[in-house]
Amino acid sequence: MSNFNEQAEKIRTGEGFIAALDQSGGSTPKALRLYGIGASAWASEEEMFDLVHRMRTRIITSSAFSGRRLIGAILFERTMDSEVGGRPTADYLWGVKRVVPFLKVDRGLEAEEDGVQLMKPMADLDDLLERARAANIFGTKMRSIIRRASPTGIAANVGQQFDIGRRILEAGLVPILEPEIDIHSPEKAEAEELLRSELASGLGQLGPDDRVLFKLTLPEKENLYIDCVRHPNVLRVVALSGGYSRTEANRRLGRNRGMVASFSRALVEGLSASQPEAEFDAALDASIESIFQASRAG
Repeated sequence: MSNFNEQAEKIRTGEGFIAALDQSGGSTPKALRLYGIGASAWASEEEMFDLVHRMRTRIITSSAFSGRRLIGAILFERTMDSEVGGRPTADYLWGVKRVVPFLKVDRGLEAEEDGVQLMKPMADLDDLLERARAANIFGTKMRSIIRRASPTGIAANVGQQFDIGRRILEAGLVPILEPEIDIHSPEKAEAEELLRSELASGLGQLGPDDRVLFKLTLPEKENLYIDCVRHPNVLRVVALSGGYSRTEANRRLGRNRGMVASFSRALVEGLSASQPEAEFDAALDASIESIFQASRAG
């Protein structure tokens, strides 16, 4: 419990951001391609995941990656089950780097309906949460997508996030709720207003001791989610990069008070498997520093 309380305080008040290292089966080939490793480099899914674990290990063990500028890291299930530096990944993150570990728990997305993509059923969620607790994971993350400003679709999307979030809270973990709005949506601003209203409604149904995080698309209107930032049930509001370049994501982030980053693609932009260690560490350091400063500016 002492670790949990210390980790909760770091997430709530710590200076820094959350690294998203949770690419799953569908997004791993693209992540590896951007890292300079093409599909010809693996002959099976197992080899593919081994390559991406090496990439993540290189990032996590880099001197640039530490709790001085990072408050948390989101892991894929296989990463949780693997080791870094001879220790289980979550234990290495907290014990060596002082970075709070989270776990991606969703199983992908349903087809679009009513302007949104809900999460697929999670038949093994209870078992996964039990394993996460045993692995010293602090919290979870799950993603769904909003593509149009549909009041009923957005209500269903956010309702699903809170319903599963309550199960995660009951299991003793802290959920990151991520109803992502597609940055290319022609109705992005209107969808964001509807989302803000649904988030407020969901928060109103939580118990006084329940704590959640939100991971949200950077909004068109500055400080749109400031009420969420200040809400007593919200440990932190973090921003996804959503396909924006790191420069653009940082610019938008710096205009939103209280929000900090939880970037994935923008974090690893410019990193390559072919870089010598010193060059890799310098590129990662520059990336982390720019995101750290943007998170401080908000």
